[in-house]
Amino acid sequence: MNEKYTQHYKEIGLKVAYYRKLKGLSQITLAEQIDVSRTHLSNIEAPNMPTSISLELLFKISEVLDVEVKNFFDFHHK
Repeated sequence: MNEKYTQHYKEIGLKVAYYRKLKGLSQITLAEQIDVSRTHLSNIEAPNMPTSISLELLFKISEVLDVEVKNFFDFHHK
């Protein structure tokens, strides 16, 4: 993973967790719906473990959580 984008991956993961909780879903429920392990989803959401994520997976997450994909890219740092 390119260190330059580490903060972006952290922010995307935190937003996945935020929208998942807002929707009232557990990690295991969302993981099953997007066809990944709970561990992988947990790694994506963990701010201390920046994990890359494919666009396809982000599209699936967006669809299940009913959140526009662009919302995951609203970064608040420079």
